Amino acid sequence: MDPPPLIFNSITKHTATVIFLHGLGDTGHGWGDSVSSVFRYDTSLSHVKWILPHAPSMSVTANFGMQMPAWFDITHFDFETAEDEDGMLRTVSSVNRLISAEVSSGIEPGRIVIGGFSQGAAMSLLTGLTNERKLGGIVSLSGWLVLRNKMKAMCSEHALAMPVFWGHGTADPLVTFDLGCTSVDFLKTTLGLPATLPDALDGATLKGVMFRQYAGLQHGVAPQELDDLKVWLKKILPQDSE
Repeated sequence: MDPPPLIFNSITKHTATVIFLHGLGDTGHGWGDSVSSVFRYDTSLSHVKWILPHAPSMSVTANFGMQMPAWFDITHFDFETAEDEDGMLRTVSSVNRLISAEVSSGIEPGRIVIGGFSQGAAMSLLTGLTNERKLGGIVSLSGWLVLRNKMKAMCSEHALAMPVFWGHGTADPLVTFDLGCTSVDFLKTTLGLPATLPDALDGATLKGVMFRQYAGLQHGVAPQELDDLKVWLKKILPQDSE
C-alpha cells in the first residue's frame, strides 16, 4: 500500500493541481518548503493544490542494495544499463491513481500538471507522455527520459501537444547535462514535440518543450529555476480558468 502523500490544499477555490515527485532517497517533505515559500502563497497560484507523494522504500542496486525511498530500482548511475521497467510502470500506476482521484473530485485533466526532480522527473515524463488523459503539462527538473527504446510506441496521442518545462544544471554530475540534452533532443526529434521559446506569452503557445539551462548548477535546483517554473505554471494553470 502506498504511503499517503503530503498535501498542500489551495488557499483559494481549488481549480488546478500539481503532483510533484521527489528524487531518489528523499520524501515528499523534502519539497514542502519550496512549495510553501515559492509557489503556494503567490496570489496567482493560490488556486493550486499541491500533492507531494512519498516513494516506497526499496533496495537500490546502484547504492549497494541499501534500502531507501525510490520510484524504481537503478542498477547503475550511468543510466545506460538495464532499466527497471516493472518498477517504473508500478509508479506510473500509482501516480495515475492520484490523477484519477483529482479528476473524480472535479478537476479537469487539463488543469493537472505532473512534475518531479531527478528520478521523480523521469517518472513525471513517463506518466505524462503515456497518459490516456490530456494533462495540463509536465515538469522535469534535473531529469532524464527513460525507456527510450519503447517510448515512441508508448506515447499517447496527446504527447505532441504536451507542454513540458525542463530545467537542468550545466554542472550536474549525476544526471548529467549531456543526458538531459540527449533526452530533450529525443523528445523533439524522435517524438516530434516542438520547442517552446522561453518568452512564450501564454499557455496556448506553450505546446512543446521549454528547455532552460542553469550555468554551474549541480544536482539540485536554483532559485532562478524555481522562479522560471513559477512563471510557466502561471501560464499553464491561469487563475481565472474554471
